[in-house]
Amino acid sequence: MATHLDLEEQEQLDQLKHFWRAYGNLITWTLVLVFGAYAAWNGWNYWQRDQASKAGGMYDEVERAVLAGEADRAAKVFADLKDRYPGTTFAEQAALLTAQVQFDKGQIDAAQATLAWVADKAREPEYSAGARLRLAGLLLDAKQYDEALARLAGDVPPSYEALVADRRGDILLAQGKNAEAVAAYQVAFKGMDRTLDYRRLIEAKLTALGAAPVDEAASAAAKP
Repeated sequence: MATHLDLEEQEQLDQLKHFWRAYGNLITWTLVLVFGAYAAWNGWNYWQRDQASKAGGMYDEVERAVLAGEADRAAKVFADLKDRYPGTTFAEQAALLTAQVQFDKGQIDAAQATLAWVADKAREPEYSAGARLRLAGLLLDAKQYDEALARLAGDVPPSYEALVADRRGDILLAQGKNAEAVAAYQVAFKGMDRTLDYRRLIEAKLTALGAAPVDEAASAAAKP
């Protein structure tokens, strides 16, 4: 009986060796990849936390400079931040703050360059859209109408669609394209939340262009 068991165990062992010779390397490399991926994920999370911590500290410096009205210092720290940690949300937020203080201090070209970086490089669609909107406004002020319209082209998050349409209307109006401006303002008016006061400004623009919008609620109530 013992001999039978020994022979059976030997046969199983031989089968196991054969299986390992055939598939051992594949199994080993699969495990290496799985464990490697797990280690890389842990390493990535650590790297992300480390990056965010360091970027956050630099963002705080930018914020302090902005609150003090020190545009040059804010720009210097931001430049360092975007070079070291360009993929962080802190860099995008710092850029918007820096652009604002640059604008306030009359550094228009610098503000445009900072906003252009956010518009082109931001990973967060909301930051990119906000930067494009502000940049288009500065280009409008500089009468660079075609470039301003180009900055507004393309998709934006739904929350920005009405604002972008309104800014597009402003640019078209400045170009003397009144009919196109009205069409843009109408899109903005319809897309703007009825509870926002900003909607009244768009209504005023349409009224001034002889295209006062109809109050949908009042119109619906008047119908039999």
